[in-house]
Amino acid sequence: MTIDYDKLINWKFDDIEQTYTSKDTILYALGVGLSMDPLDMDQLRFTYEEDLLALPTMAVVLAYPGFFLKQPEFGVDWVKVLHGEQGIEIHKPLPAEGTVVGTTKITEIIDKGEGKGALMYSTREVREKSSGDLLATLTSTTFCRGDGGFGGPKVEAPKPHELPDRAPDSVVELPTLKQAALIYRLSGDFNPLHADPRVATAAGFKAPILHGLGTLGVAGHAIVKQACGYDPAKLKSLRLRFSSPVYPGETIQTEMWHDEDVTSFRCRVKERDIVVLNNGYARIG
Repeated sequence: MTIDYDKLINWKFDDIEQTYTSKDTILYALGVGLSMDPLDMDQLRFTYEEDLLALPTMAVVLAYPGFFLKQPEFGVDWVKVLHGEQGIEIHKPLPAEGTVVGTTKITEIIDKGEGKGALMYSTREVREKSSGDLLATLTSTTFCRGDGGFGGPKVEAPKPHELPDRAPDSVVELPTLKQAALIYRLSGDFNPLHADPRVATAAGFKAPILHGLGTLGVAGHAIVKQACGYDPAKLKSLRLRFSSPVYPGETIQTEMWHDEDVTSFRCRVKERDIVVLNNGYARIG
């Protein structure tokens, strides 16, 4: 099986239209761990319908085209595909409910060489249907571990954001529920790896793992809390690299470095002292 570079780079995605309600917005917030303390009024703003606010990271689940790399005509060994990096640029605060349209395109595919895999870069624009306003631009790097050596471009991959060489300025510790993945998947990612212990074991994990974008949501919560004072409109952009999976029920520590309008960050699991998100960059405005 070999990547069909021309077909993949020129693929025309259908626009995805999605209508979501306040219930979906609340479900997303619960899925990334808000309101474990139901008396916390700051978090209740995201989990209670009165004057409801949407978390900016919810953009990642809006108007998603699905796992298109599974289509055989692309020639991708989809079983070995990993989500490598994710970026979010927020152009306008997400409404708590509405109808959005997502437009996806593949921007680049880098051939790392035989046995070294390939990197696929894609972009998704999410617009409000009624106004046409651009709400968010999502960038994603997909690591196709089994697909190097297909004859594509061998350009240098962009370097990740470098974290400051000093102790973190602040650390926010947030627990995750043991059923976190079962809640998060209701926002649209139904991969059985996150629900079925048999599938997780076959994939080499001791139990179902939390969605990478679910872990991103926990980090986003920590940043909105610490750097934005729970004002979601202040988070303008966020990007990070996925480095290790999280098991639901583990505690995520988000280490942050604050430099003017930039907050650098990484996340580690407290129980195993392992970094799970790295090279994090958030712009606060």
